[in-house]
Amino acid sequence: MTRKIQVTHVRKRTGEIVPFRAEKIQIAVEKAMKSVNFPNFQRSKEAKKLTEEIIERINGKSIQFQGNIPSIEQIQNIVEEELIASPYNRVAKAYMLYRKSRQEARALKQFFNMHDDLKFGVNAIKVLEERYLLKDSDGKIIETPTSLFARVAKAIASVEERYGKNRLDIAKLEHEFFEMMKNLEFLPNSPTLMNAGTDLGQLSACFVLPIEDSLESIFSTLKNMAIIQQSGGGTGFSFSQIRPQGDIVKSTHGIASGPVSFLKIFDATTDVIKQGGKRRGANMGILHCNHPDIEKFIAVKRDITKLTNFNISVAATDDFMKAIEKKKQFSLINPRSKKVSRYVSAQEIFNEIIKSAWLTGDPGIIFIDEINRKHVLPEIQIESTNPCGEVPLIAYESCNIGSINLAKIIKDKKEIKKGTAKKEIDFDKLKKIIWHSIRFLDNVIDANKYPLQEIEAITKANRKIGLGVMGLADMLIQLEIPYDSNDALKIAEKIISFISMEARKVSAELGKEKGSFPNLGKSIFKTKFKTMRNATCTTIAPTGTISIIAGCSSGIEPLFAVSFIREIMEGKKLIESNPYFQTAAIMAGFYSEELMKKIRQKGSIQGIKQIPLEFRNIFKTALDIKAEWHVKMQAAFQKYVDNAVSKTVNLPEDATPKDIGRIYMLAYKLGCKGITVYRYGSKPEQVLYLGTSKEPLTAKVHYSGGCASGICPL
Repeated sequence: MTRKIQVTHVRKRTGEIVPFRAEKIQIAVEKAMKSVNFPNFQRSKEAKKLTEEIIERINGKSIQFQGNIPSIEQIQNIVEEELIASPYNRVAKAYMLYRKSRQEARALKQFFNMHDDLKFGVNAIKVLEERYLLKDSDGKIIETPTSLFARVAKAIASVEERYGKNRLDIAKLEHEFFEMMKNLEFLPNSPTLMNAGTDLGQLSACFVLPIEDSLESIFSTLKNMAIIQQSGGGTGFSFSQIRPQGDIVKSTHGIASGPVSFLKIFDATTDVIKQGGKRRGANMGILHCNHPDIEKFIAVKRDITKLTNFNISVAATDDFMKAIEKKKQFSLINPRSKKVSRYVSAQEIFNEIIKSAWLTGDPGIIFIDEINRKHVLPEIQIESTNPCGEVPLIAYESCNIGSINLAKIIKDKKEIKKGTAKKEIDFDKLKKIIWHSIRFLDNVIDANKYPLQEIEAITKANRKIGLGVMGLADMLIQLEIPYDSNDALKIAEKIISFISMEARKVSAELGKEKGSFPNLGKSIFKTKFKTMRNATCTTIAPTGTISIIAGCSSGIEPLFAVSFIREIMEGKKLIESNPYFQTAAIMAGFYSEELMKKIRQKGSIQGIKQIPLEFRNIFKTALDIKAEWHVKMQAAFQKYVDNAVSKTVNLPEDATPKDIGRIYMLAYKLGCKGITVYRYGSKPEQVLYLGTSKEPLTAKVHYSGGCASGICPL
């Protein structure tokens, strides 16, 4: 008869011996059950029963363990075996997939010598190590993800002391800030995560700097750009005031070189600056559609070696767009003399924009009149945006942005009607996150260490912030709503209108508590509100690496792939699959490793007949979705957003220039403030490569969706 010994301790992976806690097994089993929507009323009872059987098995094998003490791996092997032997095949598969992902994550953490106390995924660990976790002078990581969020929460909450809050209230607020970041419900822009609570202390992502028609102005701005980018910010400029190439320079009797030549100087400067030691700079270069050098500007990035650190956009006016529609001539104006330089066909200029966008993805278009029509400070004209286009700003203005993870605001329905989704939006939770997020972003303005005095003055005069969202695609999947549907557009409008309404309420309350932004009297709010803390409250950013940390889809973009290969570092590739699809496939009984391998060839499940149509409709990728739906989704959000919406219309390689022209016109007619397209394969270097018969779809480490050229996400 086999001797049975009660197991009382367990050997951790570090070799440390700790007391055995049976409840940890039950928690793990319940998590696996929850992931496959195991009924709530049965979950705890069945998990407890399975746990008892697992413990009985562990005790039965005790003499096989070194010193009668099992290792973590030995216990997990027994859990896996018991689940496979149980009637709950789906739960077993979910547990096995989770266990595999944790093994990969542990290997990467060991490689980086990093302590991950929040159990992030592999790619999040890589991004945290590379950009966010503080390091000592030898490059050794000196904080955990928990201490990162604690550092940021403390720095931002401490601002409240300036406004008379007592220590207890500040501590409570610090806890709220920490919890929503730790739970990945809200994350601020990268510079805030990187620099809050550090000596650098520069927390803003977005800046716009002025450029006037003089060498003094141009090179003063160049110096300021370098300072901002070194501290972690992205910069936007309008080059529209610079006189055209060939124009006279009276002071020297020379000939002007034009705005494109200076764009190249700014680009070269950015090339040698490493932002905050963590990332290269990003810029937005804008030229007005009536500038005499507009054709040169439109064509400059057809040479793929030029302006590699710039996104460029044409500032298109209503007159220009109407001239295109009516096939009329359009006047180009010399910004120095303010006289007509020449007349051109608006359609021909538009065709050149389309041609360049088709070839390279640049330029985009910003609808400058629409931006200024909707500007909350109508007396002050906007000329430029930040690098990704989501924040139009006046000269010397900065903006702090952050995003709510929509994947985290979903709850189980109490009552489920036949044929309807099992989940719904938790608006009470969303409201709570909004109220804390707006206060957080407003506090960033005061906590910030500004790179220039002019920027501090203008930023504090208007106190613009931008609360946005990420994880839209994940939310729609959980609600079982196809991205390319009218139902999705209705949900989008419902979400963003709610966020905008609540954000304004918070800002008005903060105005009562702390004072309104100084330029309130010059704003559209002067007769509507007695108090208002922030000139703008909402924006939609591309999110980039913060959505990788949050483990959700990027901004308001669709999924870019259902399953793919991620290059996390040179020579190291890992499989990533959408967890919602994996769960759905397990629950519906069609999951297999062979199927996932097939999906990875293209990243899409369209055309795979063994997957039921209902799943193919819900799990569409960016390239599966017609361009018009991309634009409609952007417009749905723009309707309620103070600033602008960053969104890329992803197009297949066989898209035509006519397709791009239709997209631009649709975006203008639907009230978008700008539009960017990216045709797959239009740049030789991309962060996403579609699969072939031999190689699966592959994404670079920082890619989370949207623009595949790699410049967009900050």
